[in-house]
Amino acid sequence: MNGVKPGDWLMVAAGLALTLWTAALQWGKPSPTVAQVRLDGRIVAELPLVGRHRIEIDGALAAQGGPTVIEVDAGRARIARDPGPRQYCVHQGWLNRAGSVAVCAPSHLTLQLVGPGSDQDTVAF
Repeated sequence: MNGVKPGDWLMVAAGLALTLWTAALQWGKPSPTVAQVRLDGRIVAELPLVGRHRIEIDGALAAQGGPTVIEVDAGRARIARDPGPRQYCVHQGWLNRAGSVAVCAPSHLTLQLVGPGSDQDTVAF
């Protein structure tokens, strides 16, 4: 065993610098202020991310399985219930970063957190 070489220390330093840079980019973003709900691409609700809210939206599958339920609680939002078959948007869980999106494709519904620094201005499927 020859020990640690200067190139090894350089790789460790580069990895540490990359990790710190990535963390600064992620945690330096402003908090979202609004949960936007879109149905077929048009905004049907905007919920402030202050306090607790719960709304029901009749999406494309509402006649077959009921409405989609969206909840807001203390700066975060989620799709709590959806009549879609695979429940991907429900399993997405709580969204808490600006630009985060949950898509319920069968219901034609999206939930997006919007605020300063949001990367997307719309979502299409």
